[in-house]
Amino acid sequence: MNQTIITSVNTLSELQKKLDIISHNISNVDTNGYKRREATFTELINQNVNNMHQNDIGRLTPNGIRVGTGAKLAQSQMVGTQGNLQQTGRSLDFAFSKEKQFFKVLVQENGQGKVHYTRDGSFSLTPVNANEVMLVTSEGRPVLDENNQTITFNPNNGPITLEAGGRLRAGGQTFNLGVVTINKPQFLEQKGSNLLALPDNPAVPEEQILQNLTNADRGAIALQQSTLEKSNVDMGKEMVDLTNVQRAYQFQSRSISLADQMMGLINGLR
Repeated sequence: MNQTIITSVNTLSELQKKLDIISHNISNVDTNGYKRREATFTELINQNVNNMHQNDIGRLTPNGIRVGTGAKLAQSQMVGTQGNLQQTGRSLDFAFSKEKQFFKVLVQENGQGKVHYTRDGSFSLTPVNANEVMLVTSEGRPVLDENNQTITFNPNNGPITLEAGGRLRAGGQTFNLGVVTINKPQFLEQKGSNLLALPDNPAVPEEQILQNLTNADRGAIALQQSTLEKSNVDMGKEMVDLTNVQRAYQFQSRSISLADQMMGLINGLR
């Protein structure tokens, strides 16, 4: 097959991946606490075509011609910049005013509970029994305290207020909200619903990826009540990136068409 076609096809499949990432960012422009992802490319290994004379006098460069084979998606990295904070006036809305900090929530996977992490602080209450309610996310997943326990209380025993260090006072009780600092988000898996989780076999030790903020470390927690963090997606930038990817896609498609036309001309020679 023509080398030009091979190179273009390789690049087209990778451009489609970047297009998917941009589309995902745009679709989450109004998702609370969402962090946009950014794709970077790298060149594939070049091929060496040995069609040159081996004994060219005075030649200073290696023999042969190095031919590129396209590009590939090197990394899809989460951009953790702070999103805009919006006042809601709702006592169950919480927002971090510091980057890298995430809530801990409980998610059921294959019949087992697993800790996931989110920046979305739009919480609600769900009944547990006649006298108690549980603090949950907007999708009904339990919010955890610093010891990975669910937060339940009697809502009739007092209002819900947030104190320093991520301490929640609700129903006359005090709970330390479960908060972690994620230092290496690239080692976490995206689980959908704006959630991140540790893989089953992380490439590096867990303590290098994230840190549970407990005891004296809780002083670093920066939380605001009656506030939500908006997505950090910049629609202007995403539309510019989308246009650039579309043009690159068109260029590679055009390369395939031209290569096919040249092969047709060659095959038509008599």
